Amino acid sequence: MSFTVLIPARMKSTRLPDKPLADIGGLPMVVRVAQQAARSGASTVCVACDDPRIVQACEAAGVQALLTRADHPSGSDRLAEACTLLGLADDTIVVNVQGDEPLIDPTLIDAVAQSLAARPDTPMGTAAHAIEDEADFVNPNVVKVVLDAAGQALYFSRSPLPFWRDGGLPPRLSADHPALRHIGIYAYRAGFLRSFPGLAASPLERVESLEQLRVLWHGHRIAVHVTPHAPGTGVDTPEDLARVRLHF
Repeated sequence: MSFTVLIPARMKSTRLPDKPLADIGGLPMVVRVAQQAARSGASTVCVACDDPRIVQACEAAGVQALLTRADHPSGSDRLAEACTLLGLADDTIVVNVQGDEPLIDPTLIDAVAQSLAARPDTPMGTAAHAIEDEADFVNPNVVKVVLDAAGQALYFSRSPLPFWRDGGLPPRLSADHPALRHIGIYAYRAGFLRSFPGLAASPLERVESLEQLRVLWHGHRIAVHVTPHAPGTGVDTPEDLARVRLHF
């Protein structure tokens, strides 16, 4: 199976200015992400960014990078443009690896791509893992997902999901009571990704502030790979950056 990894990166970040170029062990963060992605089975790894400084930093480290428009409202829109710039065929599988995930597991990238490849009638895939902490279960910053019998997403929410009628919390978080945390990695077929910006935003997407609900709203399916392992630390704050620097 052949697939492409695209890494969206933008310079503007409220909590961590110039985040893609933050130094991690002597290399910019976005380069660290690309290096991790290159350890997967991807045939191509490319950074899609909004600033020439990111392109220069990537090229200096031997990482392919594309300059895209600066006005994209989301990473998905940025990658849709990148698909066109790269001339990807509609059936090409594209994995969206976030530009602030320098500890991303390459095997997770492979698994999400393989999960989508196994479902030719599904345009999009993602990942999840079991929630083991009740604090995470009720935390609105932890996005939950519920699946159907075929392992495809029924719904994503910031609320506890599913809701246990007897008390509202699961008696225990285990395989018998599957509560799943959504992991922010996505796979797409390039043709669908190119069409995504043309889909109208859904009311549910606006309420939950979850872009993936637009896909379900318009009747498309999302395959979900359930991994036994929680992902590595992402970088949203200076404290996150300090933890990742210690790792390297």
